[in-house]
Amino acid sequence: IIGGREAKPHSRPYMAYLQRKTCKGEEKCGGFLVREDFVLTAAHCADGDITVLLGAHNSPAPTLAWPPSGQCADPFALPPLQLAEPAELTDAIYTIPLPQAGRTVDSGSVCSVAGWGKTNRYTSTSILHEVELEVMSDETCQEDRQLRHNYKPSKMMCSSSERTGECYGDSGGPLVCDEVAHGIVSFGKKNGSPPRVFTRISAYVPWIKKTMRGLSSPGSYAESPASLR
Repeated sequence: IIGGREAKPHSRPYMAYLQRKTCKGEEKCGGFLVREDFVLTAAHCADGDITVLLGAHNSPAPTLAWPPSGQCADPFALPPLQLAEPAELTDAIYTIPLPQAGRTVDSGSVCSVAGWGKTNRYTSTSILHEVELEVMSDETCQEDRQLRHNYKPSKMMCSSSERTGECYGDSGGPLVCDEVAHGIVSFGKKNGSPPRVFTRISAYVPWIKKTMRGLSSPGSYAESPASLR
């Protein structure tokens, strides 16, 4: 996280730290708990052998491992990672609600991201950091010369901030708006300048629900109050 601050310990109990072992070596990503036995992350964070740490701030927490069976064909799909065993929910480990299907966030809304990624181009950290970002309109994102060919409004949303934002190692973490996970850190420009792009979770909510229902260990994932049935 660039230009942010250290998060208050366990103030974001849904955050998950993902350690990945791939053919390229070890990498880290963020993720977030949406049900006792499921974590969401970015598609490019879901390959390899993955260890999930819950309840972490700057030290390892209980480990729940799950090696996924393969890569996702859609680079912006949201692969729910099923944990080897359900997490025990506590003040330090808890779920975050998902948005209603098709729900959008108004441009100008102030949201936040958190992660254990780099705090600048050269500096890494083991402490969870957080920062606030402003949501941009789809029109503004599509007008950006470097993003116009890659930005898909139906599946993405973006934010703007000149000196703050996510960085390498923050991928997979949630963009949180009004205590609901609306986006997932996905990609940005190589020079780190805005806008920064997030996967739009509301575009995938029906698929996420179907996927979790189809796997073992039925539970009750978190939902935003308006989407409770």
